Amino acid sequence: MTLQSPSAFPSDADPILAGAPHRIGRVSLTVHDLAGVGRFYTEALGLDRIEETAERTTLGTHGRVLLDLRRDPAARKRSPREAGLFHTAFLLPSRADLGAWLAHAGRSGLRLQGAADHLVSEAVYLADPEGNGIEVYADRPSAVWPRADGQIEMDNAPLDAEGLITEGAARPWRGFPEGGTVGHVHLQVGALEAAEAFYGALLGFDVTCRYPGGTFFGSGGYHHQLAANVWNSRGAGPRAFPSTGLAEVEILTHPDAIERVRARLPAGTEAGEEAGRLTLRDPWGTAIALVASAR
Repeated sequence: MTLQSPSAFPSDADPILAGAPHRIGRVSLTVHDLAGVGRFYTEALGLDRIEETAERTTLGTHGRVLLDLRRDPAARKRSPREAGLFHTAFLLPSRADLGAWLAHAGRSGLRLQGAADHLVSEAVYLADPEGNGIEVYADRPSAVWPRADGQIEMDNAPLDAEGLITEGAARPWRGFPEGGTVGHVHLQVGALEAAEAFYGALLGFDVTCRYPGGTFFGSGGYHHQLAANVWNSRGAGPRAFPSTGLAEVEILTHPDAIERVRARLPAGTEAGEEAGRLTLRDPWGTAIALVASAR
């Protein structure tokens, strides 16, 4: 299978995400049971196995890596009260795709944890076998996203699951579709002010929505590529590694954007430097890699 480079963006139902300056690349998770967690993502979400060794499995769609699983049997088990991952959000190209997946989830007996209409999108929630949160969602067209006072409005309204399944009936689920991607990553943090300083002021994301206990960060007008909340983790300190859970989030961006972030770094900031890649750690120790991506 031919691998696409990080610069190869998928097609999107709404061009606002395709044109965003910052986009999510791959999400890396540290796990204990590599085989079991990998099998879950192939069966539950229909991701393809792209590369596989005894210590690492990459999964994605049509040769493009979305998820990187790293085996570490010695890693401590992450507490759900600490900073780290809230969920990885897998964006499907259309509402019909989401309906087809929801019907597949029902047939497969997947244990769902929740569902919501967020006004900008429709979403379903579950978790992998090691407790890593997952969102599967489809966006509404950006032209109908509600806005007020310069921000995008989001909510947790009831999901029309029956309508979704009806719309997806003509499109049987055959695995994660081409054009699907990781639309956003939602994080647990210890404090919203520190999250806004790092993800907003330093990395250059716009604050698109403030919700009780949460801040949403967007780029290029998208409702959010990143989010941070304190619903379970208020006051959490830096993470202790090695730990299961979120290991790294890649953000694909223009080389000039990486240079602007580098220029804003406070003196003495530790950063990993590779060709076309700048890796920082947020205030809670999670690795955020900015990866140069040509358009």
